[in-house]
Amino acid sequence: MKELPTGTQSFDMIRSADMVYVDKTAIIYRMIKSGRQNFISRPRRFGKSLLVSTLESLFSRGTEMFKGLAIEKLWTDRTFPAYPVIPWKTFRKQRSRNFFVWQ
Repeated sequence: MKELPTGTQSFDMIRSADMVYVDKTAIIYRMIKSGRQNFISRPRRFGKSLLVSTLESLFSRGTEMFKGLAIEKLWTDRTFPAYPVIPWKTFRKQRSRNFFVWQ
């Protein structure tokens, strides 16, 4: 039985360790091909970091980690260049005296 990726937010780690991964790459493909800006608002612990990690893997290394997933068949342009991906890390809010400090 495959291991559940509890607390794991790295797409590459989930795929290389052969953990359970629910394939939503067809939705990701439609989101990319729409050409529109997307605002993703989900509650805490709902997969936002894993989605960003999946996009980072796709745009940095192509479809090499996507064997057996829907996007492997949908992504027909195998010659696209690798793009630098800068993930936006969440800010942590800490209270310092009477004001908040963003790290």
